[in-house]
Amino acid sequence: MLLHRIWLTFALSALFAALAVLAMRMSVAIAAEPHPALAAHLTPPASGPITVEFVVTDSANVMDIAGAWEVFQDTQVPERGASQDDQYPFRLYIVSDKKTPTTLTGGMRVIPDYTFADAPPAQVIAIGAQGSTAIDKITAFLRARHAKGETVISVCTGAFKLGAAGLLDGKQATTHHDYLDAFHKKYPQVTLMPGNRYIQADTTIFTAGGLTSGIDLALHIVDLYFGPGVAAKTANYMEYSGQGWRAPHGASPVSD
Repeated sequence: MLLHRIWLTFALSALFAALAVLAMRMSVAIAAEPHPALAAHLTPPASGPITVEFVVTDSANVMDIAGAWEVFQDTQVPERGASQDDQYPFRLYIVSDKKTPTTLTGGMRVIPDYTFADAPPAQVIAIGAQGSTAIDKITAFLRARHAKGETVISVCTGAFKLGAAGLLDGKQATTHHDYLDAFHKKYPQVTLMPGNRYIQADTTIFTAGGLTSGIDLALHIVDLYFGPGVAAKTANYMEYSGQGWRAPHGASPVSD
C-alpha cells in the first residue's frame, strides 16, 4: 500500500509538471494569426549605397551575422548602373561598443568599423545573438535608430535585445524555437509567432528565428527593396534552397 501511494504521488507530480509546460507553450500566442504585411516594399536611395550596420559585441553568433551578411553582399542589381559599386547596392559595416577586436562564437575575431557613438546613419540595422555585457549601449543604440526610422532586423535571440529596448512591446515577433518560453517569460507583452522564419513587427522592425532564418529574412529585405527576381537570383547564387523568404510572413515550420 505504501509503495502504491508513493508511485501515485510520483505519477501525479509528473502529470502536473507536464501540464505546466503545456500551459506555458500554449500561452506563447500560438493561436494568433500573423497580421497583414505592413511593408509592401522598401525604397532604396535614388543614388548611393544602402548601408547595413551589424551590431556585433562579444560572444556574437557567427551564423546570425554571416547568413544575412552573405545575402546582402551577393545581391546584384545590374540596372542600377555600370560600375560594381552601383550594381552591388549594399554596404556592410560592423558596429560595436569598442573598435578593438571582438570575439565571436567559436573564437572568430572581428574588428568593428564603428562604435555606437560614431556610427553614421544607416538604412538597415541588424542584430543577432550575443552577450549582454554592452546591453545598455545596445539598447540606447537600437532605440535611437528606430526613432530615426531605420529598418531594424534581429536574428535568433537578437530578439531579446529588441525586447530589452522596448521595440517589440504589443507587437508580434519570433526567435529561436529553443528560447520561446524564456522570451515569453521575460517579455510577456510581446506576441510570439512560433514556426515562422521571420515576422514583421511594425513598419520598420523584423525578427527572424534561429541561425539560418536570418538568410530568409535578409532575402525578404532584398525582395522588399528590389523585388522577388533579385532575391531569387541572390538565393540561387548562394545555392540556398530554403523557401521561407517567399512565404507570407516567412511561415516555414521549425520542429523542436
